[in-house]
Amino acid sequence: MANILIVDDAAFMRMMIKDILSKNGYTVVGEAENGIKAVEKYKELQPDLVIMDITMPEMDGIQSVKHIKELSPEAKIIMCSAMGQQAMVIESIQAGARDFIVKPFQAERVLEAVKKVVG
Repeated sequence: MANILIVDDAAFMRMMIKDILSKNGYTVVGEAENGIKAVEKYKELQPDLVIMDITMPEMDGIQSVKHIKELSPEAKIIMCSAMGQQAMVIESIQAGARDFIVKPFQAERVLEAVKKVVG
């Protein structure tokens, strides 16, 4: 099963995703609350997958995806977006994200995206 890094500025969002993943056999190896920390944690942990919020303080998810992809072109990233962020979702996919999930999260959709990206 995959090792996953969760990036979201809202602690309860990280907890919700962590809960869904843990219950389904995935290991959450780390958490970060902004894009800068996400890049640092990615370097440190080398996770199989990153679940990344788009809108965060200090460095947003799109910039963070670009940095992670520079470090590791094969990095697997799923974006989290709120409703109505289509333009940002498209931008993040162009930056290298593999899929996206929309808040509020539905466990089935989260798991479907994770399985699609990491198998």
